[in-house]
Amino acid sequence: MIGVLALQGNVREHVTALTACGAQARPIRRPEELSGIDGIVIPGGESTTIGKLAVDFGLLDPLRKLLAEGMPAFGSCAGMIMLADRVLDGRPDQQTIGGIDMTVRRNAFGRQVDSFETTLRLHGVPGDPLPAVFIRAPWVESVGEGVEVLARISGGPADGRIVAVRQRHLMATSFHPELTNDRRVHQLFIDMVTRAAKDRAAERGLVAE
Repeated sequence: MIGVLALQGNVREHVTALTACGAQARPIRRPEELSGIDGIVIPGGESTTIGKLAVDFGLLDPLRKLLAEGMPAFGSCAGMIMLADRVLDGRPDQQTIGGIDMTVRRNAFGRQVDSFETTLRLHGVPGDPLPAVFIRAPWVESVGEGVEVLARISGGPADGRIVAVRQRHLMATSFHPELTNDRRVHQLFIDMVTRAAKDRAAERGLVAE
């Protein structure tokens, strides 16, 4: 069961993508709804709004606790910002969940009119390059030693910029895989959630080594 933080942004699109891959998915708006989920998606939207509402709805601290305990999370666009430990060009009072040792620049690619689509290769995803939709997207300025870079922009003025990362059980993309019909990013996250659930079961002695 994968939750989708449903405070603002592309909630329905993520639920549709996850269920198309065979996972169970449900929106999360209240702290009590976090019970029973095995992973969570932080959708694209407006990061300052999501952060404020997460505080108002009492979700920020419970989410921080669950991620610190090892629950997998995937953030797209604004969700990437929410999973960043450090944010550039954000509001002084901007709140994030954190968890990924990276510095993200908010709205790095420009305004709404600067939105674009491209293709890129994502480490761990076989086959043809992925379609990638960037809408007022962030990029990653720098990462810590424990962060794996999964994708970079190739070509243009943003050539070489990091747009997808993973650190242990957390993954984030600058782009919106939920806005395409390519489900490989969501399947990658589902695989992460499945492995994490099996590892937890093994630790509890429920699965044979």
